[in-house]
Amino acid sequence: MTVRCSSLPRAILAVTALVLASGTAYAECPDDATIDAFLAARAEARPVPAPVTAGGTMEDALCAQGKILTKLEKAEGPVVGYKAGLTSPKAQEAFGVTEPVFGTLLEGMILPPGATVKAGDANRALFEADLVVEIADPAVNDATTPEEVLATIAGIRPFIELPALVVASKEKLDGPAITSINVGAWKGVMGEVIPVPQGDVGAEMLSEFTAKLTDDATGETLSAAPGKAVLGNPLNAVIWIAQTLKAQGKSLQPGDLVSVGSIGPLHPMKPGMSVTLTYEGLPDNPSISAAFE
Repeated sequence: MTVRCSSLPRAILAVTALVLASGTAYAECPDDATIDAFLAARAEARPVPAPVTAGGTMEDALCAQGKILTKLEKAEGPVVGYKAGLTSPKAQEAFGVTEPVFGTLLEGMILPPGATVKAGDANRALFEADLVVEIADPAVNDATTPEEVLATIAGIRPFIELPALVVASKEKLDGPAITSINVGAWKGVMGEVIPVPQGDVGAEMLSEFTAKLTDDATGETLSAAPGKAVLGNPLNAVIWIAQTLKAQGKSLQPGDLVSVGSIGPLHPMKPGMSVTLTYEGLPDNPSISAAFE
């Protein structure tokens, strides 16, 4: 069975046009003072307006994100990968967009399995079922189907993403606003590489597996969603990221990590909580855990 997402090319074309437009000039890119104030409040877990508020342009949002990353790299280390946000219909509906949004991952954001994270270190700290794809071959940049992506990756890594929305709960977030805060990238707990079968078998497996989040204390299932909740197949998020980078004159390289986005709903991070994410239907049903204090 070949797993494809027929709507993906339209989404890629739309975001590519936006990014190409952003590569020339920024009409209202936030100034350094705005970026510095944002980062100071973020570091102190205080609510702060997004550098580009709802109703702004994607060009300005990408400019703001770039400035934020330049400053964050001094503390968080270099870029190790990228993230696709709002990759499910429900997430897109919640934020009023019709396509994903683009973010960047830094070295210091990635934590080992079983890591404990202090919820109070970020404003509106959340957790979600996610999945990271590790790139092995630059040919991924020309892939157009999940099967083609599979031939270019080292495998997948279990990933509990821990985003932080940063802004006050009453503040509206749309595509440009959430892009300007780097799609909420804050931390994430990541496991070891897991190989996935090639071809139709692996593509179907990644479409049909279930990402199940469980409360370790109660055994309660917090959420369970199929891989196909992400653009029809999580590997379509890799295609989307590759095309978005290409429009910026960049490309995915061996060793890069791609966070495919939420596989299910966002959950508020609560002190004293411990959760486990299990990929039911992938080889050996891999899992990863994280704790919050």
